[in-house]
Amino acid sequence: MSALTSAVAIVAALPSSVQASGAPVERQSASASVAYDWQGVRVGGGGFTPGVIFSPVEQGLAWLRSDMGGAYRWDAAMQRWLPLMDHVSEGSFMGIESLAADPLDAGTVYLAAGMHWSAPAAILRSTDYGRTWRTTRVPFAMGGNENGRGMGERLAIDPFDHERLFYGSRHQGLWASEDAGASWHRAESFPVAGLGLPEGRRETHGGLSWVVFDPRHEGRVFVGSTDPGVRQVFRSDDGGTSWQAIPGGPGDDGLLPVKAALGSDGVLTVTWCDGIGPNGITRGAVWRYDSGAQTWLDVTPLKGGDAPVGGYMGVAVSAQDPRYIAVSTVDRGDPVDTVWLSRDGGTHWDPLWKRSVRDVSATPFLDFGGKANFGHWIAGLAIDPFDKSHAAYVTGATVYATDELARPDTMHWKPWTRGIEQTAIITLTSPTGGAHLVSGFGDIGGFRHDDFTVSPTTQHVNPFLSNTNTLDYAGLAPQVMVRSGNTHARVVPDTSLAYSLDGASSWTPLRLPAGTPSGAGKPLPEATGDAAITVSADGESFLVEAGTPLVTRDRGASWQAVEGLPSRSRVTADKRDATRFYALDFARGYLVRSDDGGASFQRVAGRGLPADLSAARSTNREAPPPLLAEPARAGALWLNLGGDLWHSEDAGETWTRTGQGIAIERYGLGKPAKDALEPALYALGTKAGLRAIWRSLDGGAQWQRINDDAHQWGMRIRVISGDPRLFGRVYIGTDGRGIVYGDPAEGEE
Repeated sequence: MSALTSAVAIVAALPSSVQASGAPVERQSASASVAYDWQGVRVGGGGFTPGVIFSPVEQGLAWLRSDMGGAYRWDAAMQRWLPLMDHVSEGSFMGIESLAADPLDAGTVYLAAGMHWSAPAAILRSTDYGRTWRTTRVPFAMGGNENGRGMGERLAIDPFDHERLFYGSRHQGLWASEDAGASWHRAESFPVAGLGLPEGRRETHGGLSWVVFDPRHEGRVFVGSTDPGVRQVFRSDDGGTSWQAIPGGPGDDGLLPVKAALGSDGVLTVTWCDGIGPNGITRGAVWRYDSGAQTWLDVTPLKGGDAPVGGYMGVAVSAQDPRYIAVSTVDRGDPVDTVWLSRDGGTHWDPLWKRSVRDVSATPFLDFGGKANFGHWIAGLAIDPFDKSHAAYVTGATVYATDELARPDTMHWKPWTRGIEQTAIITLTSPTGGAHLVSGFGDIGGFRHDDFTVSPTTQHVNPFLSNTNTLDYAGLAPQVMVRSGNTHARVVPDTSLAYSLDGASSWTPLRLPAGTPSGAGKPLPEATGDAAITVSADGESFLVEAGTPLVTRDRGASWQAVEGLPSRSRVTADKRDATRFYALDFARGYLVRSDDGGASFQRVAGRGLPADLSAARSTNREAPPPLLAEPARAGALWLNLGGDLWHSEDAGETWTRTGQGIAIERYGLGKPAKDALEPALYALGTKAGLRAIWRSLDGGAQWQRINDDAHQWGMRIRVISGDPRLFGRVYIGTDGRGIVYGDPAEGEE
């Protein structure tokens, strides 16, 4: 064994029979916490879940891994997906690189968890269907949210000894465990050692892309490698003591073996691409390797010089009929990505998009305004081992399933997403009127949420912006709202701004004068999303923080330059006084205020504040503002300054530090407690060594924890806000688990 022979299993007892691992924390006493009930705001799916896996031993059981929201288990009795990792406090563990379902024991499942190569990584093991976990930190790096996350599965269990596992790493070769994942050592005999850790933060390697054991032959295992110069499939017939590169296949054609599935006839079906994806793939192939005859056969559905751009990634073989196979294309936008089905081992193929109908009525946003097709990033693909008519595939936005795969005519697909909220929330707001919640999502725009139990009927459109980066409402006229965002589309819309007069039910584009520079120094709309927008309390003035800040009082018919406000300031409108706006002048390190509806700004005394406010500086267009105005009192402001919370009641003239003893990362305001003047404060922060969600009802003097060890969501929290109309209600925008909201449990105030 090498110096990196093993990692000690780390186990920490948690309540409700939940086990996880992490740095020791100082637990708060019962008197320092308030019990909350937590629920999710339904959207349904929404993000990339690269792997869907049916249990090989229990009918009706399936598992799903996501790139930033943990793993899920399908509960057939409840007819919903159950999130398995909401108890986790280590954010990196929410990026699942690989999932392995035990071939002998249905309740045993393993997760390879690690978001990026520079972040912590672990192998998690459960023997009770994911209710509790044993967590082992490992010495090899993972990339659950990096390029190549659609490949795999890298983690595999020996069907002849289910305490023996292999893990094909991205950077450090092949690893093995003989004690059910409790410790790991490098498989020194494997001929590919890996390229080592990348040098750049955003760089990665494909490495060993998948590991497949043969359940018919003890000791036989296959491994694929995508490292440059190797590009081969390896085979061992003695349990990994020795390895041979399998000759043949695409050879030196520049293709990489990205995914594989083994049939009961011993034939290995391998999908190949010229990149690790999920983007940038231009060519691909499908080859089948007969492990008995040791021969390869090219069964690519479309090949030759006329083949469309794109590759093949997803692959599945029916356990009932090994000649019944399916593969998926990837990055083939012309004409469309699809699943191909063959009933004769790849001799003939059927492109399913031509006879498929998708029903997205339960999650209407997936229609994308009538522009959606079969899907994109189709990396995960599975056929139910107990029913070859039941199949599922993943896209970059959801999971689809059908019970009609065997039909010769039209087949119907529906989103298989009940219980899945795999989205990144950039911003949200709870206005003083109208819907209690309006959100800004990454990739899918955002929504007005009238009913938290159903998926909203439409996204923010007119224009549709992939990311909504800022939202604001008029405190005295909450039906007036504004938003800014950016798009991933190749065709850039002519504006990155919009306003609503009906509480985000509908939107109208707001266009700046031609040639207006953004904060990035480029003209809008080419630099979409760089300019945030704020609305006055009466809804009459819109102030845009472009390279040259501008204000309009006639819905964009005319604009005037704002005096005294530098580029890329974060502006906050007073929620009760329509004449006042506030901003932090990051360039000069002090607070400025407008008393004339945004026409001009002047320095505010800011007595009590530190001389330099640069600790609040943020150039990230998706970061929440450090300065907030109370919904119910004019001139009442709160400021997060490097984790310290400050309060002003006189429009910023004087300030008092509060919140001592807690380091605040994100915070928001809610309805005050009965007879209190100060709003309820909600914060993600660290107090007495415990990073958690906290609430204060006395202006920040005392804080109580309101989440618990079963509700941590990887502590990947991007935004937090109270509700100005419902005391105790708090909304949390997570990075990977959608929006969750909490109310005090029965019996709590």
